[in-house]
Amino acid sequence: MSGIFISFEGPDGAGKTTALKKLMPLLQKRTDKEVILSREPGGSPISEKIRKIILEKENEEMDARTEALLYAAARRQHLIDVILPTLKQDKVMLSDRFVDSSIAYQGGGREIGTKEVAEINNFAIEGHFPDLTVYFDITPDIGLSRIKKDHEGQMDRLEKAAFSFHERVYDSYQEIVKDNPDRIKTVNANQSPEQVVKDVLDIIVKRFPKTFAKGE
Repeated sequence: MSGIFISFEGPDGAGKTTALKKLMPLLQKRTDKEVILSREPGGSPISEKIRKIILEKENEEMDARTEALLYAAARRQHLIDVILPTLKQDKVMLSDRFVDSSIAYQGGGREIGTKEVAEINNFAIEGHFPDLTVYFDITPDIGLSRIKKDHEGQMDRLEKAAFSFHERVYDSYQEIVKDNPDRIKTVNANQSPEQVVKDVLDIIVKRFPKTFAKGE
């Protein structure tokens, strides 16, 4: 495949989604390849239905392993429907979350094992890892304070989890970043939105200079 696959990771409140909306047009100006933005869980019709089940607040009794399997199922469908076709067409695929999220949230946060969750997802993605992952680093206290301020009571099922859950997610992310230094690059998300976008853009351009050389 000739396209480029970039994923974006981070704890709740890291500002990924906001940054990606600002980043996408900046990237598009720098390349002749079409830039596609998607998200997980979701990104395709079937995956969006699974997303609704996972995040609905009334599903409080969902088993942790059920949750992990649903994420993997949504990811598989997203891969088949969106990611692989995009890459085959030589486009740039940006995904708001991918495998690392499940390892951190379900493996670490839900305490069902990072290795076990990684294995479930390896089955789902068949080795199709991102070419680059940008990790938005922010501590749980700051991230959750942002969510409470911005969402005004509209927090989803995972965002409402206990603080200890979010601490485990953060710690798991740190291990994932440490174990994958070539693929994962870190951005300090506790900066102004403009600076975060600039830092992310710099990372991407540095990794793929030929693709994003236009418009410099």
